[in-house]
Amino acid sequence: MTRRQGRGRQRPRPDPSGSPAANHHAKPPDAPAKRARKREIIMQIDWIWGLAGGLMIGAAAAFYLLVNGRIMGASGIVGGLVDRTGWSTWAERLSFVAGLALMPALLKPLFTAPVDTHITDNMPAVVLAGLLVGVGTRLANGCTSGHGVCGISRFSLRGIAATIFYLVAGGLAVIVFRHLFGSI
Repeated sequence: MTRRQGRGRQRPRPDPSGSPAANHHAKPPDAPAKRARKREIIMQIDWIWGLAGGLMIGAAAAFYLLVNGRIMGASGIVGGLVDRTGWSTWAERLSFVAGLALMPALLKPLFTAPVDTHITDNMPAVVLAGLLVGVGTRLANGCTSGHGVCGISRFSLRGIAATIFYLVAGGLAVIVFRHLFGSI
């Protein structure tokens, strides 16, 4: 008994008339749908960039804590430069801010994938948003890196509460600006 005979189901032979229904070499009619599903699966892998960014921020926070013995809160570091309360450590603070600005520029040549941020072309709105974020972080005594990364990892109730509130506020802002105003 040959291998093919002993296996039960055999592949159909091509129809000499060339009809795709009988030809096993023809692509099935749902091939475009399968390709579309495969593209969707590939597109959904973008979450890995958020994971990688979170791991880098967490590693930087741990390194900053080990080296300096202080919490890495970006708004506190920048705020200390702006209001001059942190001028005793100005070189450390300035190098931190320079690293925040320069590292993306240094890493950009390594990543060739196009970046689609969906940011607006309205630069006054971008500047206003940045200023409002800065004011908000000063009012909240911290930002996402301070409360979210460092506060939660230390089981700080203030950090956990702040993180819950800024996540809820961010969700509400998206609902209001996207669905009510249609601006984002």
